[in-house]
Amino acid sequence: MTSFLTHRARVHDACLPFRSRHSALRTCITLFAPYGFRATYHHLTLSAAIPRRLEADPDALVRAVEELHEARVLWLARAEEYAARRRAEKQAGRRAVANPRPWWLWSRWEGPDRAWYEDPSRHPPLRLSEYVRRQNAMMDGADLPGCPACGDERPLEPNSTGHGWVELCRGCAWAPAPCPCGQRHRLAPEMPYGWKGIWQRAHMGDEGMPNPHRPTG
Repeated sequence: MTSFLTHRARVHDACLPFRSRHSALRTCITLFAPYGFRATYHHLTLSAAIPRRLEADPDALVRAVEELHEARVLWLARAEEYAARRRAEKQAGRRAVANPRPWWLWSRWEGPDRAWYEDPSRHPPLRLSEYVRRQNAMMDGADLPGCPACGDERPLEPNSTGHGWVELCRGCAWAPAPCPCGQRHRLAPEMPYGWKGIWQRAHMGDEGMPNPHRPTG
């Protein structure tokens, strides 16, 4: 099994080529991605200021993997606690999974964060550890203000599904409720994006500042 910590160490290894360290970061994201792979990667390019030219800031990849690691530690603690409780419940004969399921077990089709798969730039602006803490708090019954994902307290924005309307968070496109038809529809990105451009950080400048001419990649 591929180890997150093994690849985290490779990101830190200054003796490796930048492309190898970047590839190791990619593997870490495949193993833990709170916003989904593409949106988590997009988030880290901004939060860690990963430049288009990796050699321009050798520490950027380290900043990115450490933010991911910090959030993963918080998630692991809660996931291990949940797994222990489920084992005890099964031993007691309660095999049905409680509803709602833990946030990390949502599928891309059932979660209200589906927009982040369709437009990776619409993820929450929160540091990943803040997002994990927020989700864990709500699992514990906390009644947090604003959007469940990012805390944005502005009025929701209407978004057409083609035959009805859903309301989305203005900060991260979280959909608190599905379309009246009961289905979750695709979100049409405000600006078409190309994954290749995001992967190559076309939305970032050579020195690590966001490229104003390519806001979403």
